[in-house]
Amino acid sequence: EVCLEGLSMPHSPRLHNGRLWLLNSGRGEFGWGNLEKRSFNPVTFCLGFARGLYFVGKYALIGLSEPREGKTFDGLPLQDRMSEKGITARCGLIVVDTETGETVQWLRIEGVVAERYDVSFLQGVIRPASIGINGPEIQHTIALAPH
Repeated sequence: EVCLEGLSMPHSPRLHNGRLWLLNSGRGEFGWGNLEKRSFNPVTFCLGFARGLYFVGKYALIGLSEPREGKTFDGLPLQDRMSEKGITARCGLIVVDTETGETVQWLRIEGVVAERYDVSFLQGVIRPASIGINGPEIQHTIALAPH
């Protein structure tokens, strides 16, 4: 059964504080769904193709990707909205206050990484790291549990 209508490439549906939140990625929107009216209520515009959503209190952590050129993302309303605003899509993370829709923090990722697929929050982790499974780092990495 269809629970929301009029979405463009919906992604990362999450239940939080009694609401269904999601990313309307093809339009560059983060918001919540009114299931009775089958409508989407945008809270903020995202400066990239939004994929990955995680909540910490009233804040939403949202992953952003650069749209793939010449492939799946061509012709999306997101590209038109970015052009109208004179901005280009970014890869990174934004932190949005769900009560105001304000982006309160952001992290831009540049270089070879252009896409995010999901996000998470590691409570209490001070210096997280990510290593590849094919590189030499994995042979020399030791993880110690805290005392």
